[in-house]
Amino acid sequence: MSRRTRIFLALIAVYAIGMAALLYQLLADLDPRYRESAEEGLVETAQLLATAIEQDVDSGALPLDRIGGIFRDLYARRFSAQVYNLHKTRVELRAYVTNRHGTVVYDSTGRGLGQDYSAWRDVRNTLRGEYGARTTRDVPRDARTSVMYVAAPIRWNGEIVGVVSVGKPVQSLGQFVADARGNIISVGLASGLSALLLAIVLSFLLIRPLGITSDLLAALRTAWWRNEAGRRVFSPRRAWRAVRAQTRAAVQEVRDAIAGRNYVQDYVRQLTHELKSPISAIRGAAELLQEPSMPAGQQQRFAASIARETHRLQEVVDRMMELTALESRRLLQDQQRVPLAPLLQELAASARAKAPALRIDVRAEGDLAVEGDPFLLRRAIGNLLDNAVDFSIPAGNGRASGIALSLTRAGRMACISVRDHGPGVPAFAEGKVFDKFFSLARPGSGKRSTGLGLAFVREIATLHQGSVTLVNAPPDADGATGALAELRLPLLASA
Repeated sequence: MSRRTRIFLALIAVYAIGMAALLYQLLADLDPRYRESAEEGLVETAQLLATAIEQDVDSGALPLDRIGGIFRDLYARRFSAQVYNLHKTRVELRAYVTNRHGTVVYDSTGRGLGQDYSAWRDVRNTLRGEYGARTTRDVPRDARTSVMYVAAPIRWNGEIVGVVSVGKPVQSLGQFVADARGNIISVGLASGLSALLLAIVLSFLLIRPLGITSDLLAALRTAWWRNEAGRRVFSPRRAWRAVRAQTRAAVQEVRDAIAGRNYVQDYVRQLTHELKSPISAIRGAAELLQEPSMPAGQQQRFAASIARETHRLQEVVDRMMELTALESRRLLQDQQRVPLAPLLQELAASARAKAPALRIDVRAEGDLAVEGDPFLLRRAIGNLLDNAVDFSIPAGNGRASGIALSLTRAGRMACISVRDHGPGVPAFAEGKVFDKFFSLARPGSGKRSTGLGLAFVREIATLHQGSVTLVNAPPDADGATGALAELRLPLLASA
């Protein structure tokens, strides 16, 4: 994974973690806020009920019949109230009254009548003249049975003669909390995705104000093609491939914009490192040629070295310019139907002319064709074949020789494989063979290439929405090994 890709993914991860932390904090704070709001309403209800009871207190005696009648009629009352998404038809409020000693003299639920509640915080604090409230579970192990209680003092002649405590089941708040939680999650996710989309769009606009729309429209135009009858028809598969390719190119462009400086620095560092060796060789040979007493034979050898290194420099620069131009392309402009079997035969014939000592076998399965740029596809397969020729070992000493070039179908993909019988891919080179400027010494000569050929093949495969791999081949029937390169390309969509 490149540095620019890691930077892009890191920014996305930081944004996602920040949004997740914000949503988590909002959701965690939701339930306490609803309970605080409900408690504030219970405070007023308790004070109202205490004031009503105080009207009928006689010489410190609590009007139990009056209290019981109020709640009996309250529970019998039926109504219909639509509170947002909650349809309410009965009262869930509960209450109990204690005397000045904390003994329950009335309980609307009938559960605590006669019990000593002086140790409960709502009763104990209220009898002391302080604010009293508590939350207790009806079933100790079930949090859903929690009930919030808020108490208020009952006074007679300025003296506290009892306590009335009003309770509300927490479960009655559950639907409001659940609805609010769902709304927060929905709005949070929608806002987060919208902000991310806006950031990406702004990045696109900063890079290419009009390029995205024009590229997408140009890509969609490729979905129209002429069938055998000459009529223009629309291919959904081609349209999907075009949109997917454009999206991939746009995301790549955003990554380049975010980490463009690092990308350029990497390129410059790699190119400088690759050019340093031939420049040093040319400079050394040029200095030696200035010696007046140098024999003619050595002069010719150093002049040949300068020419050879100059050619290497030119090759690196040319390949680098080709690769840079290829990487800057987001879509294929010249797309044609490319039959693969004739292309493989043509490339194999060219390779046989360059290396007549090698046997190059071609095996094609059916009449497979892909849609793409014929020139780029010829370059990609040609690079793989040239690479196999360079690493092949000539026949002799009972060793296998030659190159197997095959074309097979794998689902909706055309698989082009190039198998040689060379030394294979060393363990230290696995995963690096497609890196820019990475090259291995050729068997026999020990020379290295520019290290840009396989990177060029990978870019072509990506442009065609395909893939390329290079691994060690399994032993064949003779026990010989080697390297196996596979180029996979989407087959041409049928009408």
